[in-house]
Amino acid sequence: CTLGGMGSTQRIVVTGAAGFIGDALSRALHARSRLAPRASAELCLTDEASLERTDAGRFEPLPSTRIRGDIGDTALVEQLFAQPVQQLFHLAGIVSGRAEADFALGKRINLDATLALLERCRLQAERGGPVPRVVYASSIGVFGTPLPERIDDATAPCPTLSYGTHKRMIELLITDYTRRGFIDGRALRLSGVLLRPALPNGALSAFNSDLIREPLSGRDYVCPVGPDASVWVASLRCTLANLLRLAALEPSTLGASRALTAPALAVRVRDIVAALGRIDAAAPDRVSYRPDPNLEAQFGRWPLQCSFESAQALGLQRDASLDDLIRTCLEPV
Repeated sequence: CTLGGMGSTQRIVVTGAAGFIGDALSRALHARSRLAPRASAELCLTDEASLERTDAGRFEPLPSTRIRGDIGDTALVEQLFAQPVQQLFHLAGIVSGRAEADFALGKRINLDATLALLERCRLQAERGGPVPRVVYASSIGVFGTPLPERIDDATAPCPTLSYGTHKRMIELLITDYTRRGFIDGRALRLSGVLLRPALPNGALSAFNSDLIREPLSGRDYVCPVGPDASVWVASLRCTLANLLRLAALEPSTLGASRALTAPALAVRVRDIVAALGRIDAAAPDRVSYRPDPNLEAQFGRWPLQCSFESAQALGLQRDASLDDLIRTCLEPV
């Protein structure tokens, strides 16, 4: 088992490494290295937030460099590529609510900074360095409203928020950069990944996590979508496995388009509340509803009819059931 399936030596950069998924991914990469102790690799982690960990070094078998800074800073990008990069997990971004509220910020980070990373990858390859394998965290936000009755591999993305537009534009660039041999890219469209911490990050879909965390913590929760609202959700554990699986795939197994929709569970909010009751009988009584029509139209009308055939054919998986997903969310990753 080699890290990322790219040989015995590589330098892996993770952007957004202090975030919910980024932090867990860096720990998963360390854990994977313990399964392949002869693999030679090092991590370079970057985020605008602090990356200091009290357990750093004790449980991290891979050499790790932590660089705190703004991914939109040209000097930071140059620092990331001061040595050849074999693999790049690009998770940094300005999420839905923040990108809507601050167009300039969303454009600078989601588009300009990501393009600068891709350009730096291109320059590395054109100068005789390794062609970086780029794994990009995209979003089901590339599908805009009104959502169709069914989403599958043939559904054309048509984003209706700036965040989804940014994601779709980068998906297209990743496919084109790959076609031209500048990178070996692959983008994974993530749905609601659970269970996010109770910290505001501007994600309008954060109610997915709040709906589970708050009632099971003994607190009342007012849900901003109704009980018949429908959402797509996946556990953090399953999401990490899919990111690592996608990173390990050989290029020949992927099609011309390098964007895949991650398998997810399509469920109604009332089904989530019922599942909470199977863990804590009092939890459903802690949930009340105050639907926001605009938020529900954008984030609470995901079709229950969906197919993730292409991703599943490549070995990507979804959680076994809603009950299993919620119990997984309550376990340490």
